Amino acid sequence: FLYFFAPPSLLFRLPSYHPLAAMCTPWIAEYVWISGQNTYTDLRSKYMTVTHVPIDAATPDKMKVWNFDGSSTGQAAGETSEILIKPVAVYPHPFLDNARVVLSECYKPDMTPHPTNSRVVALKYFDAHKDDEPWFGLEQEYFLYKGGRPYKLPAGGFPEPQGDFYCGNSSKVVGREIVLEHYQACLKMGLKIAGVNAEVAPAQWEFQIGPCTGIEEGDHMVMARWVWAKIAEMNEMEINYDPKPIKGDWNGSGCHHNFSTKAMRQPGGYEAIKQACANLGKTFLDDVKFYGGDNNQRMTGLHETSKLSEFTWSIGGRHTSVRVGNDVEREGKGYMEDRRPASNIDPYLSTVRLYTSAMGYAGPSAEEANIPHEPWWDVLAKEAAQ
Repeated sequence: FLYFFAPPSLLFRLPSYHPLAAMCTPWIAEYVWISGQNTYTDLRSKYMTVTHVPIDAATPDKMKVWNFDGSSTGQAAGETSEILIKPVAVYPHPFLDNARVVLSECYKPDMTPHPTNSRVVALKYFDAHKDDEPWFGLEQEYFLYKGGRPYKLPAGGFPEPQGDFYCGNSSKVVGREIVLEHYQACLKMGLKIAGVNAEVAPAQWEFQIGPCTGIEEGDHMVMARWVWAKIAEMNEMEINYDPKPIKGDWNGSGCHHNFSTKAMRQPGGYEAIKQACANLGKTFLDDVKFYGGDNNQRMTGLHETSKLSEFTWSIGGRHTSVRVGNDVEREGKGYMEDRRPASNIDPYLSTVRLYTSAMGYAGPSAEEANIPHEPWWDVLAKEAAQ
């Protein structure tokens, strides 16, 4: 009798101690993590239905620590395959309604950081000097690819020589519609994306992330790359982050790092910038180890690059390791641009290494950062010694 005639409010009311009484309206969390090979194509994700916290109240500390099979990603052996993913940031989902994106770090079952967790390495050094308030703005270059070649490249060869493509319009550029889709999706997530533009080579584009403080730069760059992975998947395309995907007389892809500290941004900060350049001149052979694999193919001294075997800086120049803007010299404060990092950098490691080296602090070593040795490092060392 009660079942048929009781008001719905009574019919479905549960005692406060009942587990289901604490449930909220279900929503979707897409957990995203870096699985160790790199921070651009090796971004993994999976979905969880969340009922323990309302979607608008979701924060990293309220989200569950989840896990995945590390033997399937090459991060663990089969007999000890569980890897934990601990939330570190939550963002609005740009593609799903009633959903959030949960950026997570990888940990071992005993809650020690997994060796592939580069974020925790960077955070250690950023947290040691918080008063510096380091700001970063990264310029991420990349190529749109489809079918293993640059998007809409002529089937029989190459288009006209590069030059007219940079910030071009009409027939000079390809892919604008999906580039703007990426831009809009990043804004929906609340990422600090500063802008986009067509680059020097055909099918080459750039987006800028920043200004961000400390570890936030790496988080927002990884999320922006994840957005591209999703859009590429929907369009059956690839986003190519190779530093020199097209050999010959074509620009490679970099990720210039604009950097400043609180002292550099204040009156008289130009002196702090000059000191930072002097410090970088002492550590450049170790710094470039953090600036991307195969970067020697891009940094040849041609195509708006400097040589990796030396450190140089200039006012307004684009063929030096570091560029300081004319306006910075004129105003006596501002920022510096490190032009050496490649498009395939790990943004956590590249930013923290630039920061610590520029400030003269002890920073992470390549071994601590789990960066594999590349033979061209030895070649650079010999060239620098001559």
